[in-house]
Amino acid sequence: MGKLYGAFSKALFCLDPERAHNFSLAALKSGFMPLKDAEIDPVLQSNVFNLDFPNPVGLSAGYDKNGAVLDALLGLGFGFVEAGSITPLPQEGNPRPRIFRLTEDEAVINRLGFNNKGLEVAASNFKAPRRAGVVGANLGANKDSDDRIADYVLGLKTLAPYASYVTVNISSPNTPGLRALQGKGELEELLGRLMQARSQLPDENDRRKAILLKIAPDLTAEDKKDIAEVALAMKLDGLIATNTTITRPDTLTSTQKGETGGLSGAPLKALSERVVKDMYQLTGGEIPIIGVGGIASAEDAYSRIRAGASLVQLYSAMVYHGPFLAHKIALGLAGLLKADGYKSVSEAVGVDAGS
Repeated sequence: MGKLYGAFSKALFCLDPERAHNFSLAALKSGFMPLKDAEIDPVLQSNVFNLDFPNPVGLSAGYDKNGAVLDALLGLGFGFVEAGSITPLPQEGNPRPRIFRLTEDEAVINRLGFNNKGLEVAASNFKAPRRAGVVGANLGANKDSDDRIADYVLGLKTLAPYASYVTVNISSPNTPGLRALQGKGELEELLGRLMQARSQLPDENDRRKAILLKIAPDLTAEDKKDIAEVALAMKLDGLIATNTTITRPDTLTSTQKGETGGLSGAPLKALSERVVKDMYQLTGGEIPIIGVGGIASAEDAYSRIRAGASLVQLYSAMVYHGPFLAHKIALGLAGLLKADGYKSVSEAVGVDAGS
């Protein structure tokens, strides 16, 4: 499969990034990709958010925006898959071009703007039969919404019955004003309304469904402290750290580095890991964290777990390392854990958080 993917990858790189993305979705839908087992080694199994994960390496939101290929993605070796961001109404997003490969930096800049087909289509996709596995629904708000919090509440009510957990994405840099919801007062109102809505869901299992908050990497120390305080007070189930960054490290060499949007991939690694450490410390390790940003190897995943992440996610690295990267990382991670004498992922979580 290595040579076949190599040729396939070269062909994709000849296409505009967004066309290549859509082509890869079509390939997954067609059943083109061979299967990889998510159950790799018992040392990788864990229970987080009251969910059983066969391995801690997941796919972050952004790839499958509408939940159209959930079954196929679960067959690539991921321990879990997150789809979205999904807004109540269909949304075209920002004008094209809006995805840029920074090949020399193993990075991507996007300014998509929550392009998706809306809750109705997503709900239909989430309801469709699929293989067993943990699947999260990442919720967004429409750009022109009069009440963005109401958008998240509607997303929760619509998709909670069909998803393993829901993520509230208030940290995309591509919807003007969205990141303001990370402020203390705004966050208290957001989480308060979401918790109330969850408590009123008709099914008892849905009333216990985990709500996660995805935060930005570009936060001040005061921002992080406020988020931690609100998360603890509201008994938030989990954090995802982090989304893309609006900063541009001096190390970037690609001619595309000046494009507007969120930067993801290798240059985000150190910044995201710092946020994981900070949030782990500020919450006293009481709120599970999914670490995402710049993870491209088993060593990256292990470092993020030791920094305080119970699970990790990737996406941009697949552009450069192929569709079976999660399987490769999980195999390597099992070896790293056992080499250091750990019998489970949970034993390694946060061991370096104080550094």
